[in-house]
Amino acid sequence: MNVDKAKKRIAKQVKKGFKGYPQLSLAYFGKTADVATEVVVTFTLAEDTEPQQQKFVSDNDVREDETIQSVLVKIIDRAGANSVLETEGVTVF
Repeated sequence: MNVDKAKKRIAKQVKKGFKGYPQLSLAYFGKTADVATEVVVTFTLAEDTEPQQQKFVSDNDVREDETIQSVLVKIIDRAGANSVLETEGVTVF
């Protein structure tokens, strides 16, 4: 799947807003606000359950990495997430 198609599919899910659980959250991190070198995926099955996290790291911008974006789409699909939330922008660490 090309990166633009993957980004559109993710954006479509995010645009729906909170629709209940299971919930998947995406947060991007980087050394500067322009380049995200990490993405953290947080999966929450139900309101009072412990969330699970998975991190993907790249030397380049993960938002433009075709492989990582395709994996995020597959995670969303396979998790059966009712809600997909995304933190705006890049959090600088």
